[in-house]
Amino acid sequence: MSISTAGAATISSMSAEQKLKELGIEIGAAPAPVGNYVAAVRTGNLVFVSGVVPVRPDGSRAIGKLGAGVSVEEGYEAARLCAIGLLSRLRVEVGSLDRVRRVVKITGYVNATPDFTEHAQVMNGASDLLAAVFGEAGKHARAAVGMGSLPLGVPVEVEMVAEVES
Repeated sequence: MSISTAGAATISSMSAEQKLKELGIEIGAAPAPVGNYVAAVRTGNLVFVSGVVPVRPDGSRAIGKLGAGVSVEEGYEAARLCAIGLLSRLRVEVGSLDRVRRVVKITGYVNATPDFTEHAQVMNGASDLLAAVFGEAGKHARAAVGMGSLPLGVPVEVEMVAEVES
């Protein structure tokens, strides 16, 4: 594996698809929309990926509310599962994750009690995974916001904007 530098940061030349294999992550079928919308929209070099809820490899969903029975660690894992779902949708839209130039932004919605304040720590589950897969190109702008409820009773939903090759 070769290493190059971009400013002060080091970036691996391993492809995103290779990195997924190295991390032991298998991306299954892209989660289907559960409403009247599409999974992703491409305009120019940007792909807007619709919100994804946490689906486990066995097809079950994480359920619950942060601050009311769901721990920060469980929320982190749920956000990580959302990121895997986002990658699946993105791969379907562009053919290969190796075509991703940069993850531009993610927005995370955290189903939480009014007194819960660790939204950022929960959303690190998605951010850490994207950085692991894409290196510097996976570091993104982000919003992490608390919600009173989310569809299907899930603890987290995440959406993404990515820049891809022409």
